[in-house]
This record gives sequence, structure tokens and C-alpha cells, in this order.
Amino acid sequence: MDLFKKITLFSTIIAFCLVVLGAYVRLSNAGLGCPDWPGCFGTLTVPESQMAIKKAQHAFPDQAIEMGKAWKEMIHRYVAGILGLLILAVGYLAHKNKKSLKVNILVPYSLIGIVFFQAMLGMLTVTLLLKPIIVSLHLIGGMITLAILTYISCKHSNKNSKLILKKYSIFYIARFALILILIQIFLGGWTSTNYAGLACTDFPTCHDQWVPDMDFKNAFTILRNLGQTSEGLPISLNALEAIQWTHRIGAVVVFIYFGYLSYVLMKYKQLRLEATLLLITVGTQFIIGIANLLLHLPLILAVSHNLGAALLVVILTIINTKIKRKYA
Repeated sequence: MDLFKKITLFSTIIAFCLVVLGAYVRLSNAGLGCPDWPGCFGTLTVPESQMAIKKAQHAFPDQAIEMGKAWKEMIHRYVAGILGLLILAVGYLAHKNKKSLKVNILVPYSLIGIVFFQAMLGMLTVTLLLKPIIVSLHLIGGMITLAILTYISCKHSNKNSKLILKKYSIFYIARFALILILIQIFLGGWTSTNYAGLACTDFPTCHDQWVPDMDFKNAFTILRNLGQTSEGLPISLNALEAIQWTHRIGAVVVFIYFGYLSYVLMKYKQLRLEATLLLITVGTQFIIGIANLLLHLPLILAVSHNLGAALLVVILTIINTKIKRKYA
């Protein structure tokens, strides 16, 4: 069990780093740095010698070889591969230590299924040329993986102790907060993958309007290619505005909801640290989101926004792991 705890904790750290690294790769436009999968231009590394470059150009004549972008993408894949192997080890050790496990055995088993699903989405991201729904689902899959690993690590922590809540409402508010953050992360991913982050560059209005003229139908059509409507026409600015505006509304809802959750959790001494971290993180996220708009998405702030989202997932998972409902 000691080995299981250490590998699970290490996997959680790697999963967190991978989520941030994936955001960096996507936001630096390196997602198609390699035109094939799982290799890069037909090799397991990036072609650098003259012979390798010539061979890659012959095999992929329509794809420019950009070393920087290719290496970013391959490093992301290497880290993802390491995490996949670690999760397989977590599943094996969980099976081996069934009797000592503090979570349902299906929880670590589910991670193995998610790893294969994530690998498939990673492949489709490349082969389908960054189709928004595939990239957004890939992001959500990464966040869910992080949440499950955090949950297992927290459950097996030596400091783990359940706080019994007498008020059912707080228990359900905390549970719903996890659902809410995943919805908001999907909206953020949908905004990013549709390149709608700068559809409106003023705040709190959008082009000096509180409610701009928006095209929700084409904005949230799931099965379509990047930059196109379901009919194959170029997507309009009104649709991009609808995507970003919806994400903004979601950010306001999350800010208020998490602020209230932090307030009610502050009353419990055992959760005061987590409640404080939640309040600081959601406040920082809100400020970074506004700064991204006003400063036109500088890379460091855009990546930091994804890092903040991952932190919120971790904090909320820990809070939900530490509380339980009082049964009559």
C-alpha cells in the first residue's frame, strides 16, 4: 500500500502538470506540430538531421516542419505516455491491495478506461485537425483524470478524516460545485478551441453592448469543423461572441457560487484552509480572465488561467473528499 500511495500521489502531480502543459501546447498553436500520431513525421522523435527532414518532407509534403512546435507536441505526448503507464501501475496495485483499498475498486479501474479514451481523443485531435468538440473533450478528460487521482490520493492520506456535516445543504452545494467547475471548464475549452477568446475585447460589455447580437445556434453546434458551421460555411463573429459571452456568464456564476461556498465552509475549522484557498483561487481566476481580454490573451496569462482551473478542480475534490453527510 505504501507503493500504491506514492505512485498515486506522483501520478496526481504529473496529471496536474500535464493539464497545464497541454494548455501551453494548445495556446502556443503547437497542437498540430506533428501531423501524425503517436509519432512525429513518421518517427518517435522530431526529425532533425538533414536526411530525416528530407524523408519527413517527402512523407508529408503539405506540412511545414516547425521544430519548436513539434517538440512541444512530442514532449506533451511523452509526459502523457508516462502518466498512462503510472495509471496502469495504480490499477494493478489497487487490484493487488483490494482489501486495504479505501475507495471502491471501480474508481482506479475507471482511470484505465479514461486513459485509453484520452489516447483516442489525442489521436483524433490530430487526425481531425483540432475539431473543437474533440479538443474540448480531451481537456475535460484530463481534468476528470486529475480529479479522480486527487480523490484517491486524499482518501489514502494519513491525515484523511471525514467531517460530518449536519446541514445537508452544504454537502450538496459542495458536490454541485464540482459539476459546475467542469461545465465552466468545458465552456472555457470551447471558447479556446473555437478561437473565440478575443471575440469581445472589452469588459464588462462586448463591443460596448451588454447583450450583443449573438448566434447561439451555430455557436454551440457540436459536430462541426474548426472555424465552420455545420453546413461548412465560415462561422460568424456573432457565433464567436455567443461562445465567449456564455463563458463570461459562467465565470460570474462560478465566482458568486464559489464565494458563497467558501463563506459557509469557513465556519468549519477543519476546512478553513481549503475554503481560503478556494476563495483566493476563484478570485484570481476571475481577475486573470478579465486581464486576458484586456491584454489580448498573452500566453502566460492564458496558460495561468488553465492552471487556475486545474487548481480549482484539486481544491474542490479535496473538500468533497473530506466531508460526508450525516445520516439519521
